[in-house]
Amino acid sequence: MTLQASLSLLTEDQLPEVLALQQRIIAVLEQPDFLQPLSEEEFVYILRGNGMMVGAFVDHRLIAFRAMLDPGDDEEHLGIDAGVLTNELSSVLYSEISGVDPDYRGHGLQTTLGKWLMEHVERDRYRYICTTVAPFNIPSLKDKFALGLRIKELKVKYGNKLRYILFKDLQEPSRGTTSEQQFVLMENTEQQQKLLKEGWIGEYIEKKNDHWYVKYVK
Repeated sequence: MTLQASLSLLTEDQLPEVLALQQRIIAVLEQPDFLQPLSEEEFVYILRGNGMMVGAFVDHRLIAFRAMLDPGDDEEHLGIDAGVLTNELSSVLYSEISGVDPDYRGHGLQTTLGKWLMEHVERDRYRYICTTVAPFNIPSLKDKFALGLRIKELKVKYGNKLRYILFKDLQEPSRGTTSEQQFVLMENTEQQQKLLKEGWIGEYIEKKNDHWYVKYVK
């Protein structure tokens, strides 16, 4: 059955609904480390014009949300990790938290909301999208690839957490054919870091014989 949900930008008035939904999601997480929850202050920062947040509603009830954040002068700026020039860091948006009500999983809402946000980015103001994903967070990686983001870096962020840095240039057309490709075990951190330093880009993930591989292209 196709889910009939309406999508719209969220405002500060809807913050209590967003916070309540985030708590519902956290309560049932199998891998709490995969989610970096936002504080009330961080949500307010986004909703006051420093990014954008979309919500999905069924019968006027919020069932999913997704946010993009203008990071400002982030001391761990993902744009730097992704190779964005210093004078262009102000044109970077972070693909931030997304959350789906546990009762409405399986409808592709996370990616639907992500595509909606991509279509509504102020392209005269922002050019680059960056985000982080934990290795082996397969649903989140698949979601980011579906939105056109690609792996540009693999490093420790947020103190001690290993993260992929994914990136998209909104002004760059989709990649054409690539001359070289290779698959690397997702657990092989050193090999992936070596390839990324050599200019390879992580384009997709694939499961073979119960092991996850990352497809790197050049």
